[in-house]
Amino acid sequence: MTYIFLGALALLGALALGNYLLRMDRRILRRGLRWAIGGLGILAAAGLLFARRFDLALFVGAGAFAVLRTGRLGAFSFDGPATGAGNTSKVQSHSFAMELDHDTGAVSGRVLNGQFAGMDLMDLGEMDTRLLLAEVEEDTDSLTLLESWLDANRSGWREYFASQDAGEKSSAGTAADPVAEAYDVLGLKPGAGHEEIRAAHRDLMKAVHPDHGGSSYLAAKINQARDLLLKQAL
Repeated sequence: MTYIFLGALALLGALALGNYLLRMDRRILRRGLRWAIGGLGILAAAGLLFARRFDLALFVGAGAFAVLRTGRLGAFSFDGPATGAGNTSKVQSHSFAMELDHDTGAVSGRVLNGQFAGMDLMDLGEMDTRLLLAEVEEDTDSLTLLESWLDANRSGWREYFASQDAGEKSSAGTAADPVAEAYDVLGLKPGAGHEEIRAAHRDLMKAVHPDHGGSSYLAAKINQARDLLLKQAL
């Protein structure tokens, strides 16, 4: 009777333990198994070393070390499956739907509304991206998501856009200022004197004068620049 009673208690204990394990969070269970199996493997390797079974001890110890260090034993992972919904995060705003893959760090995005609705952000070129930034600039959530996507997929985009804008402003400013353009044509700095202007003009005309096979258009531009700067220097 004593053995039957003890057997019944053992069975009830096993059922209770199984029920508890079934209700336990899978990630916690896998992590516990990882350390339990790794620890038992280390103890087994130590016992084999004590028994002078060095070959088996090396094999078991290497497996236990791999379990403890990487959480994997062959194709089996104690940290859960390598892929799945748990490894991605999704977020959405009025204009965008974004997804982050935690395994690779890749950020994908799709446009939900506006002139580019339905398009993948990866398919947008520079001008489209500029238009999209302007389109969502009043929507803080959408703008933040778009900037995050650009940071992840178009590294250095802020600096590139800023340099392009600065170059366009510089070109526009030069074109709007004929005096500045004249200095650029002759390769002079603002404030150059009469002699510097004439010397620069002579040197350039030697290379581009129409009589020597040069360009009449460039010769005209150089002459105009000289005349304008000589007037400014009076």
